[in-house]
Amino acid sequence: MKKLRGGRHWNSVGLKMFVVVFAAVVVLSVVLGFSSYRASREIIREQVASASTQAVEQAADKLDFLFQQYEATSRQLAVDQTLRSDLETVTQPGIGTVVKTQAEDRIRKKLDALKSADERLLGVRLVSKDLEDVKSYKSSGVSSVRSDEAVESRVRKVLDATGEPVWFPALQKGFFNAYTEPTITMARLLRNINHPESEYILLFEIKAQALGDILGNLQIGKTGQVRVLTADNRIVHANDVALLEMESVIKVDAKQVESGESSFQAADEQGVQQLVVFRPLQTVDWRIVGYAPESDFLSATDRLLLVMWVVLMGAVVVAALIGYFLVRMVGRPLEKLCRLMEEGERGNLQVRTRFKGNDEIGRLGHSFNRMLEQISQLVERTNGSAVELLATAENLTKASRDTSQTAAEIAQATGEIAAGAESLAVEADKGTETAERIGDQMSRVARLNAAMDESAGRVIEVSRNGEAHMEQLVEKTEAVSRMTALLEENSAKLSQSTQSIRSILAPMVEMTKQTNILSLNASIEASRAGAAGKGFMVIAGEIRELAAASGESIQTVSAITEEIQEAIGQTVEVLTGIAPLFVAQTEAVKEAAGIFQNVKGEMEQFIKEIRSSSSSVQELLQSQATLQEFVDTVSSVVEQTSASTEEVASMSQEQHRVSAELVHLSARLEDLAGQLQRSLSAFQGEGAASQ
Repeated sequence: MKKLRGGRHWNSVGLKMFVVVFAAVVVLSVVLGFSSYRASREIIREQVASASTQAVEQAADKLDFLFQQYEATSRQLAVDQTLRSDLETVTQPGIGTVVKTQAEDRIRKKLDALKSADERLLGVRLVSKDLEDVKSYKSSGVSSVRSDEAVESRVRKVLDATGEPVWFPALQKGFFNAYTEPTITMARLLRNINHPESEYILLFEIKAQALGDILGNLQIGKTGQVRVLTADNRIVHANDVALLEMESVIKVDAKQVESGESSFQAADEQGVQQLVVFRPLQTVDWRIVGYAPESDFLSATDRLLLVMWVVLMGAVVVAALIGYFLVRMVGRPLEKLCRLMEEGERGNLQVRTRFKGNDEIGRLGHSFNRMLEQISQLVERTNGSAVELLATAENLTKASRDTSQTAAEIAQATGEIAAGAESLAVEADKGTETAERIGDQMSRVARLNAAMDESAGRVIEVSRNGEAHMEQLVEKTEAVSRMTALLEENSAKLSQSTQSIRSILAPMVEMTKQTNILSLNASIEASRAGAAGKGFMVIAGEIRELAAASGESIQTVSAITEEIQEAIGQTVEVLTGIAPLFVAQTEAVKEAAGIFQNVKGEMEQFIKEIRSSSSSVQELLQSQATLQEFVDTVSSVVEQTSASTEEVASMSQEQHRVSAELVHLSARLEDLAGQLQRSLSAFQGEGAASQ
């Protein structure tokens, strides 16, 4: 296999599939092979154990038949009346020698007959219970009776059995330790209830080789052996005579006998694993045990192991071929698809697969092609939306800049209004001072009129002074008239300024409406863009909020401008009402001056004129009070106008700041649109290429 690009050889799906299939086939072959090997060993072991068990059972039946024959013979002797009578005769005291000799001869002949009839018997004995050789009888060729602790112990077992047969395992020197070959002994007490003194122990001394003759045809495996063991696992029979009376290494427990088992595995004296089969005897508590090395009958499985290794090598080759096939069918197409997806990740949307199959790999390739086509179309549509968004951002930036410029012009106009209001305040202060001076002068005129009433002599002098003062009054009245005209002119200018403010606010209202419309369009376009347009939707919301705030500010400025316009109108109306008064005052002063000029020639008319002058002075005082109130009103209106103008200036500055922020947000929106367009330009789809 070729190493995958980028050093990702070990992460290849094809390699993983190859390893999995290879490992699965190999492991399955190994498991099946070893399982078959072990199963065949167990089957062979079970079959051999079953066959060996049957052979051991047949041998056990033969031994049981043999032992039953001896037990039957012993029972016949126990009930033989002739033998019993002869034993009673030889044990009677005072019996005649001839009778005793005849009885003893019959006893010996019977024992010799039993021995001669059975070649397996080494000897037959009738032993007295006190083990006296002179009182005992035996077949010919048998050694005499010996007594020692071992013999006495065996005799006590026979006596304790009270007439039941007792079997003694093979002894190297026989029951009385007097033979040169091992024997197996069956002992039985011949009871006589009427004459206990005539009771004898019957002994059948069987050659140990007799068991070998019976078990000679029994073969377990090629090198197997057959043994007979006692309940305490002492060897009764073995191929090696030297092992007799020794404890067997291969043991059969009572639990195994009670459980009904017939075979098990154990190690022999050399530590070789053996297959052991056994069968307990029915006549005596012995077990016949056969065992053989497992290698004798499991050697055939070694050929099966060799076959398993050959099959395993074949499985390795097959697994490699299957893995290579899977790599070609699955791994390589997936690796190609992975490279194409990496190309798509780097922005190349023109890559396409050329899988022709209809399996899962082919369907995956077709789905990949359709996905890239849909992504290309999406990029194309998104790129168009980005272009439209960029154009909208540019328009919004332009509108924001126009709004900012208009706000600056409003601020400048508001500053001019504030300057005019300050000038009007200064003129109002001057009018106040003039009105105060007029009041003082009117007070002096009143005092002069009182003095003319008191002293007519000083009329001429007072008339002269009054003439001079009237001239000054005419000048001041003319000055007040000029101030009033100036107030009217300033009021007209303020009215024109408020009209300018209205004309400025009108396009701002329209721009605010356009801003709302633009923000709504931006929100709609952002919602169409989906997740990519969430940022634009937030910016459109902020622009809409700024437009709403701008609209509220413009409405506030419009309301304040209306209030200023109304106040200026009231001021103009007051000044219009005062103008005739100033004209009348000027005419009256002129008439007073003419009177003072003719006072010398018309002294007779002086008092009347003085009275008329007093009434005129009272009217002048009232007019002066009215003028003072008007000036105070103008001052308060000017103060309100100045405060409103400052508020308008502050709001204009706020509007300018909002417009500047709107310009900043528009620039940011334009930058975001540019970034989106640059991001989309990274894709190399057909739509991107056409853009």
